[in-house]
Amino acid sequence: MSAPLATVILAAGLGTRMKSSRAKVLHRVAGRPMIEYPVGLARNLGSERVVCVLGHQADAVRFVVESRFGARSVDIAIQAEQKGTGHAVQQAADVLADHNGLLLILYGDTPLLTQTTIQRLIDTASAGILALVTCTPPSPKGYGRIVRNEAGKLTRIVEEKDCSDTERRIGECNAGIYCGPARFILESLTHLQPNNSQGELYLTDVVEAATHELAVATIDAPVEEVMGVNDRVDLARADRMMRVRLAEAHMREGVTVRDPERLYLEPDVKIGRDTELGPGVELRGKTVIGEGCRIDQGVVLSDAIIGNRVHIKPYCVVSDSTVGDESQVGPWAHLRPGTVLEAEVHVGNFVESKKTRFGRGAKANHLSYLGDADVGAKVNVGCGTITCNYDGYAKYRTVIEDGAFIGSDTQLVAPVTVGKGAVVGAGTTVYQNVPAGALALTRSKQINVAGYADKKRKEMEAKAKPAPAKAAAAAKPKSNHKTKKAAAGKRERPRTRA
Repeated sequence: MSAPLATVILAAGLGTRMKSSRAKVLHRVAGRPMIEYPVGLARNLGSERVVCVLGHQADAVRFVVESRFGARSVDIAIQAEQKGTGHAVQQAADVLADHNGLLLILYGDTPLLTQTTIQRLIDTASAGILALVTCTPPSPKGYGRIVRNEAGKLTRIVEEKDCSDTERRIGECNAGIYCGPARFILESLTHLQPNNSQGELYLTDVVEAATHELAVATIDAPVEEVMGVNDRVDLARADRMMRVRLAEAHMREGVTVRDPERLYLEPDVKIGRDTELGPGVELRGKTVIGEGCRIDQGVVLSDAIIGNRVHIKPYCVVSDSTVGDESQVGPWAHLRPGTVLEAEVHVGNFVESKKTRFGRGAKANHLSYLGDADVGAKVNVGCGTITCNYDGYAKYRTVIEDGAFIGSDTQLVAPVTVGKGAVVGAGTTVYQNVPAGALALTRSKQINVAGYADKKRKEMEAKAKPAPAKAAAAAKPKSNHKTKKAAAGKRERPRTRA
């Protein structure tokens, strides 16, 4: 039987390079706070104890973790003053005092670590072996270097600020992720000394101690996996990598993704086979999409349940709503929380709904607001229909029973019911219940004034046409004082007699 596993996750840092009022580990990658990734990884690996070492905004970080994984899902240790990685793990020592198995050390800002890599690390470690993850980045700047002897045995790890010129040229780097016997690691922490340029307690000194008392083994991992997120540039890079990773996983399960790098996808989303996702689609929260669907460009789905063979056209927003099989939505529709579309429903362009249920085959194809309503099966809602559901104090429901027809530009003043098979004429304001099979009209009588348009047209043309005298004056050349003076200067002088 394998040794029991405990995990310590270091997440106390302020993250000053993020330039944020929010703790670094609360920034999101693929829609999820970074701290959730290592906690979820530890739990998936079967860790019996998970200890988060927190500092900056500890209460906020704890709230996020417990909201995601349940109350008391992790133990919390506080690092009030950051004095290095060794000091951070020391804060978890009391919580782990009775743990005699393996200890895994992770970080709150490395969301891209995979279970495959960390399982390799755990499998390499044992009661007599301390295992660690190394990587070979294109530029080793910022990483501690792995120093080996001529036989290739690891002898120590040197942090970059303490490296000699020769050590800085080493390409193999320390990822800072360790797994080994808990008793040895916790005991070694008590002997750490701040003998370095930072004056901190380094966890890497535990590795050097292990070279004298245990075997030390390394596993290599892609640098993209072990990359820490230190600023907003790193955050965007990690987000993009995670989204592409998630998209590729869905593609391998039979989903068509037209532009993986422009699919904004969160980890809890589920998508059925033969569904096609257009560019710029955002799938958030616990959205579930059935088989054979088409989700077009710019659609945003948040905690939505989408049936099979549904077509959601460009730039729709669907939140906390359900769309039944073979329905069509959009383009530019907005299904707000509490909307339920049964099968074969059509909700068209610029239609907004909230807390509304549409029965099978119902249609609302154009420019309508339907809030707090029950729309029956096969109902047709005309363009420009509004349910007036709020009087400034309370919300009221509108009921439209099966087979009713609602004409264009109708206002339904709730609470009101339109009976089964009833017809509401265009332009009607419905403020009383409409019986089944009835016609409801509230139009004023139309009046036609004979000859009005011709008479009006002649009047307007007469006003636009100038009078004859005014037209002649307008045609006469204009003169001014300067013109008259110039003409006078050119007159021939009178002749005088001899």
